Amino acid sequence: MATEREQTGREETPREERSHFLQLLVIGLIASVIGIALGLLIDWWPAQGSAEASQVDTLYDVLIICSVPMFVLVVTVVLYCAWRYRMKPGEEELDGPPIHGNTRLEIIWTAIPAILLVGLCTYAYIVLTDIEKAPAAEPMNVRVVGQQFTWTFYYKGDGGKEIASPRLYLPANQAVYFTVQSRDVIHDFWVPAFRMKIDAVPGIDTHLRVTTNNKLGEYPVVCAELCGLGHSTMRQSAYVLSKADFDKKFAELQKGGTKPAGGGGGGGGEETDGKTLFTQAAQPACASCHTLKDAGSTGTTGPNLDEAIPKLDDAFIKQSIQDPDAKITSGFSAGIMPHYGDTLSDTQVDALVKYLKEVAGK
Repeated sequence: MATEREQTGREETPREERSHFLQLLVIGLIASVIGIALGLLIDWWPAQGSAEASQVDTLYDVLIICSVPMFVLVVTVVLYCAWRYRMKPGEEELDGPPIHGNTRLEIIWTAIPAILLVGLCTYAYIVLTDIEKAPAAEPMNVRVVGQQFTWTFYYKGDGGKEIASPRLYLPANQAVYFTVQSRDVIHDFWVPAFRMKIDAVPGIDTHLRVTTNNKLGEYPVVCAELCGLGHSTMRQSAYVLSKADFDKKFAELQKGGTKPAGGGGGGGGEETDGKTLFTQAAQPACASCHTLKDAGSTGTTGPNLDEAIPKLDDAFIKQSIQDPDAKITSGFSAGIMPHYGDTLSDTQVDALVKYLKEVAGK
């Protein structure tokens, strides 16, 4: 049976076409305004912790403002055409009307996105170039070393001797020059609050410049590159301190030698409480990978300590903490657990062993 369209041979008039175009335009404008508003209102990022963060956030806002209308345009046209020109009953075996190209339209929809992309890339390049400029003030040099699955931060102490810390301590309003390295696989050093990150590549030194602002506090340090089974646990903390507090912390690190203190952020001295070491102080925290009832942890990346510890002697437990690859537990792979002998003192390891022996399996 012929359809009404075939019987009448009627095509849309220019007025009807304009009406449809106006409908699409109104729908697109409304959807774009809503999309842009939502994109700008959503709190995508944590608090700004560096001088560069403001420029990066502005860049993201510009990208949202430009990309949302393009997305809405494409989706609106696709959905509208799918609805308006859908197959009607009785048209199942009919071919659609012939479609003739429109050179002017094709030039427009190719030129506009191209101009938009070139403009956004140019703006992004200007922002990146600006925030990577060397500051006028002399920067603090910090060496960052990534290793499955932990970060270690090295400062220059008296006499040029390096001081290691499992946490990143920085003074407020300070330009910092990071030299980033890796001991094993590719990692990515990222402090989200700073909005800056860089790959840590084995055998290559990469560099990153950041200037902290006056917002004091604790900020997470994460690995932004999939680096193995324990990737999700490769988290530590960066502390932005007042100049006086930083000087005090730096003096404590120098006094502690090359082995970093394992205490909580901002506190002095060395943490020797076994439970605190297990749940917080060791970086990454043991609790993030192991199950231990007393600590309330349920991690499965490593062995269940409630089951394993009662069968082991103190010497083996200590070796497993300081050099976990010396003997690999059946069912697990080498390289998953950090070598805490590099980041915890002998006193801390002994405290951790004592705690595990006292609570595991109970």
